[in-house]
Amino acid sequence: MEKKIAVILGDGIGPEVTQQSIKVLNAIAQRFGHSFSYSFGLMGADAIDKTGNPLPDETIETCLQSDAILFGAIGHPKYDNDPTAKVRPEQGLLRLRKELQLFANIRPISTYSSLQHLSPLKSKQLKGVDFIIFRELTGGIYFGKKELSEDGSYASDLCSYSKEEIERVSHLAFQYAQKRRKKLTLVDKANVLETSRLWRKIVQEIAAQYSDVAVDYMFVDNAAMQIILNPAQFDVVLTENMFGDIVSDEASVLSGSLGLLPSASVGNKTALFEPIHGSYPQAAGKDIANPLGSILSAAMLLDHFQMNKEAAAVREAVGWTLANGFVSKDIDAINNYSTTAIGDLIMDHIERNADSDNSNDNATLNRSTII
Repeated sequence: MEKKIAVILGDGIGPEVTQQSIKVLNAIAQRFGHSFSYSFGLMGADAIDKTGNPLPDETIETCLQSDAILFGAIGHPKYDNDPTAKVRPEQGLLRLRKELQLFANIRPISTYSSLQHLSPLKSKQLKGVDFIIFRELTGGIYFGKKELSEDGSYASDLCSYSKEEIERVSHLAFQYAQKRRKKLTLVDKANVLETSRLWRKIVQEIAAQYSDVAVDYMFVDNAAMQIILNPAQFDVVLTENMFGDIVSDEASVLSGSLGLLPSASVGNKTALFEPIHGSYPQAAGKDIANPLGSILSAAMLLDHFQMNKEAAAVREAVGWTLANGFVSKDIDAINNYSTTAIGDLIMDHIERNADSDNSNDNATLNRSTII
């Protein structure tokens, strides 16, 4: 199978971790007889520095001509620390979501037994944690009308949602729930917000079409607490843009490292895949960043292509590295491996078609051998 993949390396550690994903995708292509071609585009601080625009039109066109998009990270301290900046890296990502109508962000939350000691939660609370968050991505307060008074003493952000915006992401979440444990939780603030009451009304109507899915409703403040107290209760979590942004970042700490978690942003025409971590500029160029979030995002990209066996091979290789202690600095500050080395190990595991529990296999690492 031939597929065109648009690649946006982005800022900070984005280029380093994304190069490992490309390396892994090439190993998959070699092993399973596929052909992946890559077209590169600019976005973020890198694009501002080179073109003055956080999202050049050429990048949008590249994405539209591709079957999927692999993205690194976005952001730079010189913009984070300057609230008066008129052009910001994040504007590029927001515009890309809007232009491509990437209306749903999908974030799977899972844990690894070998890393449970890194989580702030006790191991007993992490048992059986496996849920997925659906965040609406193109509506809500982030895209609402913004006002600032002339004297700078008053500001407002409008939060608005339409029926169509709520319906399309809700149907997707229900369809995923049907393939999982058949439970969906809507997270809102319907006791206070009119937009949340609209969300709840529409989800209740849609639920009738998915009679095999049990639905419950949870206020966002309670949901934030329950993710810490009893995260295993969740299966599919559905919520609006800002609540999803906050709750999914909170849930990410369950795994023990932000560097482990992938995400997908999907729309009617294409889909974008990226790790949930930021650009981490302090680590840029040092070959110490954790590439697993990006590599697992590439696995989600393969699922998007209906290459489920290939995606499983990537996840198996990732599990093998974690189980055998081939981890980055964020996971083990003393005994760790470089970004490049971890990418090499995963690539090698895929090429050798080794079983994930075969910890006695020799693994090539930068022309050395680990036994």
